[in-house]
Amino acid sequence: MKKSIKIRKYSGELVDFDVNKLIRSLKNAEADHDLAHKIVEKIEAELYPGMTTKEIYNKAFKLLKSNKRPSAARYKLKRAIMELGPSGFPFEYFIGHIFRHDGFTTDVGIVMQGNCIPHEVDVLACKDDKCYIVECKYHNTQGKPNDVKVPLYIHSRYNDIKRQLEQDKTNSYTNYQGWIFTNTRFTLDAIAYAKCSGLQLVSWDYPENKSLKYRINKSKLFPITALTSLTKREKQVFLEQGVVLCKEIYEKPELLHKNGFSKTRITKIQDDINDLCENHFEES
Repeated sequence: MKKSIKIRKYSGELVDFDVNKLIRSLKNAEADHDLAHKIVEKIEAELYPGMTTKEIYNKAFKLLKSNKRPSAARYKLKRAIMELGPSGFPFEYFIGHIFRHDGFTTDVGIVMQGNCIPHEVDVLACKDDKCYIVECKYHNTQGKPNDVKVPLYIHSRYNDIKRQLEQDKTNSYTNYQGWIFTNTRFTLDAIAYAKCSGLQLVSWDYPENKSLKYRINKSKLFPITALTSLTKREKQVFLEQGVVLCKEIYEKPELLHKNGFSKTRITKIQDDINDLCENHFEES
């Protein structure tokens, strides 16, 4: 039996290297069976005790990129969300797109009057009788969980806004709810408080089948930062122009022409975007 090798997580914790977990992550990125196992074999040959998960990720990403760029884009999805910064505004617009995909009308970055004081609201999403007040907690590095203080604070702000909305007889909304989206995770205390108070939490991998990762893959709303065919500077230019989704270029390819890309680059970028936006997502 092959001896297990301890690798180091972002938290510093040492854990056994799990080859099946790596294979699953590669297949979830739509690498085929042969490519996934080829990459795993190369990584296993270079493993050493104490190797970091970041090093393993970088090796797998590089191998995916050289073999199948769209799969590399899916594989780097979590990092791509973190690259929406440095400010949290692109992340707020990104979450707004997720709600619009589900049929909500949205306002992003607005001020709403509460019963006591006005509040800055990241996203207001409304549909039918529902009106959701959404807070976005964006982090540009891993290892920063949102503790119980976050839902405690957001819940008090939500209640103040809700009281004011309930007094407003000009709207038809009867179902109000507070939401928090984050690209990292929540602590167990934060989740427990949210369940008790009625807040809806969405983190990178919570809740199951409704997490941020799942919603992105299901809706095909991939961030522009996931593309491996764009440079970091080119991605930043698009973000500054308010373009946060690959889908926006998919629907308006003239955006590439307006930004001065050559015909060869346009073909390469469009091929990657078409693959991301058209391929069917299957739940793993």
